[in-house]
Amino acid sequence: MSDALSGHCLCGAVMITVEGAHVPQPGICHCRMCQRWSGGVFMCFEADAGAVTVTGDVTRYASSDFAERAFCPRCGSHLWMRDTVEETTAYELMPGLFDAAQHWPLRSEIYTDQAIADIRIHGDHPRATAAVYEAKNRFVDGETR
Repeated sequence: MSDALSGHCLCGAVMITVEGAHVPQPGICHCRMCQRWSGGVFMCFEADAGAVTVTGDVTRYASSDFAERAFCPRCGSHLWMRDTVEETTAYELMPGLFDAAQHWPLRSEIYTDQAIADIRIHGDHPRATAAVYEAKNRFVDGETR
């Protein structure tokens, strides 16, 4: 999809505009690292790097040797997770920053076997356990922090 989106952090100090290719379907991750960062469930949607414009101060944290997580240094709102290996890598943006995302259908759910008790996401979408996801994708091995 290529409709323009505008979003912002809780305090409004960071503005994000997506003008170009993005996937209007969030994915969910239940891995321990994402649980620590989000407080429970990590949710994001993909947008091409060239489609994303960010204004305002952003703090980046290298959460692994291949990815960063970004947040607003003023209010702490989570902004994105992004592979740092290539500059052209898509952003994995937080849908809650964008009003338009309220009605998007869920794309997928991973690390379902590590979900916090009683957090069950309903709906008809692809699901993968840690073993299934890790067999096909790069991941952080074990507890790193």
